[in-house]
Amino acid sequence: MLHLKLPTDPRWVAMVAENNIENILVDHAYCEQKAASASMSLIVNYPELDELVDTLTPIVAEEWEHFERVLQQLRKRGLSLGRMRKDDYVNGIIKFVKKGGSRTDQLVDKLLVSALIEARSCERFKLLWKGLDDEELKAFYYELMVSEAGHYVTFIDLARKYQDREKVDERWQEMLKNEAELLKSLEVRSDRMH
Repeated sequence: MLHLKLPTDPRWVAMVAENNIENILVDHAYCEQKAASASMSLIVNYPELDELVDTLTPIVAEEWEHFERVLQQLRKRGLSLGRMRKDDYVNGIIKFVKKGGSRTDQLVDKLLVSALIEARSCERFKLLWKGLDDEELKAFYYELMVSEAGHYVTFIDLARKYQDREKVDERWQEMLKNEAELLKSLEVRSDRMH
């Protein structure tokens, strides 16, 4: 369903499970915060698109609720949020957005970037759901996996609403290919969600 061209390195979830869960929870919290911000930014930059505003508003609320829930998981374990870390994956994905072009082209690229990040998050949450021993975290990541899958589909559907489906699908394939190449270039780290 996700159509990712390169699966996550199977060592990743084992590395997360072996290391202190604090690092992945801290990184995850900031990922949720950035996801809320990205959708808010789309609303602010495209306020005239009623369907986009109406569709993304509940996603902003849901992503912020996810942030709060990850924060609760940290607190239950006596852990602090800690500092935000550089996110090489998201910074690399953002570079896929074409400079220039029409306002619609830029919107579609931003929606597809969000879809891509949601798809990879969904895949990683599935790995955590299946690979962790902590039953509470397993249930938590299962629930978030389902949510991220829905967000992924929503972003793709929105892109297809604002631009020809064939053009969107062609651009989506380019982004999937670029994301696979980016993933190959990144070190597998147990302290990063992506």
